[in-house]
Amino acid sequence: MRAVWLREFGGPEVLVPGEAPDPVPGDGQVLVEVEYANVTFVETQMRAGNGPQPFTPRLPMIPGNGVGGTVAAVGPGADPGLVGRRVVSGVGGSGGYAELAVVDARGLFEVPDGLPLDEAVALLADGRTATLMMRAARPAAGERVLVEAAAGGVGTLLVQLAKAAGAVVVAAAGGPRKTETALELGADEAVDYREPGWSDEVEPVDVVFDGVGGDVAREAFTLLRAGGRMVSFGLASGEWADVPEEAARERKVALLRPRPEPQEMRDATESALREAAAGRLRPVIGQRFPLRDAAGAHAAIQSRATTGKTLLEVRGAW
Repeated sequence: MRAVWLREFGGPEVLVPGEAPDPVPGDGQVLVEVEYANVTFVETQMRAGNGPQPFTPRLPMIPGNGVGGTVAAVGPGADPGLVGRRVVSGVGGSGGYAELAVVDARGLFEVPDGLPLDEAVALLADGRTATLMMRAARPAAGERVLVEAAAGGVGTLLVQLAKAAGAVVVAAAGGPRKTETALELGADEAVDYREPGWSDEVEPVDVVFDGVGGDVAREAFTLLRAGGRMVSFGLASGEWADVPEEAARERKVALLRPRPEPQEMRDATESALREAAAGRLRPVIGQRFPLRDAAGAHAAIQSRATTGKTLLEVRGAW
């Protein structure tokens, strides 16, 4: 099969297309013919050798985690009826940038009828995260909600989910193109957090969805009124917010750090897929790259030039 290899840590150019042995499904596993692979910011950090994971990947490896495609074969103990089904799944942290992937059958999500496969892949990680963040913060109708990185994969979904809950949504994003994207998705207000003093333009809020971390998150924290909640889902800045608990207590706000159980994570993913299939949630796929140009996908994400989700097109796109 064709795949993309990471043989040394470094810049995007270290992602090199090549050949790899076809994987064979073992007990309880299935073989997926991959059509789309998800690309995440965390994967760009891992490629550079400075990812937030609690382990250092063993090289050489095929990067990638989220994939979508059709089940081509099953191993012993897996349901033969899965063959031919459209599915999305994580592959355990490696092996996603390839034409074929082996995954645990228990980790599969069947793609609902009417939902395009690329949209299902875009929702696999980001839809789960956005749903979990909403369930943690529980914004009520009429509350003001600030979404950082509002034009990103998770942020674009949070804007839609918060609006559907009746909240007033303030989108914070980097640059006019990204703030415009958030407004098109339904945000009521938008600010460019690259501008000095951006928070002066924002009235107090009840919820902060923090997808940036660092200085942006710490500034967003100052906008929370008493009874507010701040929940973090990303660190696009390269660092977490690290707001002291004492500061939160003084302001009478809660710093939420969800630690969902596996079943909660599965429920959240299924919920996002259902909402999208029903037309109530739309993932924004801002960029697509052929599998052979995974390096280009990583470079685009690192440059902060992307909006929404970035996908690799695998089938017929070598």
